[in-house]
This record gives sequence, structure tokens and C-alpha cells, in this order.
Amino acid sequence: MFGHRSDGRKLKTVPPFFRVIPNVMLERSDSQVYFKQDIILKDMDAYIDKKAEEGIKLSYMNIIYAALVRILAERPYLNRFAMNGSLFARNKIYVSLAIKKNFSDEGQETTIKLPFDGTENIFEVKEKLDSAIEKNKDNSTSNNTDILAKAFSLVPNGAIRVAIKILSFLDRHGAMPKAVISASPFHTSVFLTNVGSLGIDSIYHHLYNFGTTSMFFAMGKKKKSYVYDDDEIHEEKCITIAFVGDERICDGYYYATSFKLLSKYLKKPELLEEHAVVKSDIK
Repeated sequence: MFGHRSDGRKLKTVPPFFRVIPNVMLERSDSQVYFKQDIILKDMDAYIDKKAEEGIKLSYMNIIYAALVRILAERPYLNRFAMNGSLFARNKIYVSLAIKKNFSDEGQETTIKLPFDGTENIFEVKEKLDSAIEKNKDNSTSNNTDILAKAFSLVPNGAIRVAIKILSFLDRHGAMPKAVISASPFHTSVFLTNVGSLGIDSIYHHLYNFGTTSMFFAMGKKKKSYVYDDDEIHEEKCITIAFVGDERICDGYYYATSFKLLSKYLKKPELLEEHAVVKSDIK
């Protein structure tokens, strides 16, 4: 039925500005905001070394991925999306990740989208993430996204454009088939890409007008950066995280407070060992 989405519920009570702004900026490409932050690695390195002594192998990706799941659970406005002039709250947390099956010019790329209820600790997130990456690095493995993409690739370009227009219309009116939403990496809470694994620094990655992705994070390679801290400038080993977000889902204060919470978890990853208490969005 039109207006009843399988992936979220329409918010009935929102401040006047957020009632109006999705009708002023109709597309995500209209409403993109950008933010970049250097993340000092010494605390994560110490935590990774400590866990290695306990026989637990962790990576920066594991920690950052788990921290994103945690802030989406504790900061529910981040798990919203704008569609057809209205704001929606997602039913679950989804994190999409682009991975390269092998590092070569001809290497295939795929995307995985993992669901979370938000209560997971870092070890549960790591297990789910590592398992999915390992499975999807096999060239013989095709996930639902691969199958959907291959199906579209078999028809002429004109037919693809028509199909995307039809799906976009259905999406705007809450009638997108649940199977397509489930397979689509573009219907997700947040997209994460590790361009550092390609040997480059972080990038600002655009948001997609197709789908519902409201946030995109890109993490770059390790590097030395000058950091201003306690009235001093000093050099630290860092990675830079670049963020592109949809300003229609929450205000700048909410984003800023959420980024501070993300930084807290990256400085003290041990906090992610506890299970989270999921906070609910407004009605």
C-alpha cells in the first residue's frame, strides 16, 4: 500500500523547520554537508595490542564500524531518511560497505549491507563483519546485491533507466518491493568505505539520490598529521575520516554532538565491549 514502507515509519511530530526543509531540498544531492576529522591512532593501537595479547585480532575497520553502529543506536536521529518531502525513522540499523574482491585493476567490487539491532558489542559486530567480508571476497560468491546488479546489466541501457525510474517512483510513495530494499546497498543507515586500503587519503563521497542513505563515511590511509591539543601543536599518527551527510535529518548541533560521541568511542574502544541501550526516535 502506498505510504507504508517496509524499512521505516513516517515521523508525525517533527520541528517546523524539519517539516519544511525536505520540501525545499528535494534530493540528497541538494542537502549534502561535509565534515573531516583526523583520528589519532595511539589509543586504538594500544587497544588493538591489548586485545591481541588476549588472542583477539581487531582492526581499525572493526573499531570504526562498531562505533558507527553504536552512535546510530544511541543517536537515533542519525538513523532517519528523507523521502518525498517527509522524514522517516528506520526500523533497524544497516551499514553498507564496499569491498574489493582482490586488489587489481580487474578485481571485482561488491557491496555488503549488514543489519544490526544496535545492542551489539564490538566483538559481535566484528564477527558479523569479518564473516561477511571473508565470504564475499570469494569470486564465486554472489550476494543479493550482486544478483540484482547482474539482472539489471542483462537488459539494454534504456530499459535500465526506465526500471530505475519506476523503482524510484515506488520508493517515493512507499511501495518499493521489500526484496529490492533488502538487496539494495543504497537503502541503508550509513555507507562506509575504507579507501585507506587502496593507499590513498580519505575522500568526500557523494550521497546517492536513489535509495535512502543519509550518511557516508570514508576512512583514509595512516599518515602523520599535526594536531592542535591542549594549546600545543604536535605530530601524531592519524587516519582521516571524511563525512558527507544529509542535513535534512537533524540539525548541526545533533550532528556535532554525535561526532563527539564517535570520537569518544574511538579514543576508548573498550567502551564498545558493553552492550548498548538503544534509544528510540520521536513518534
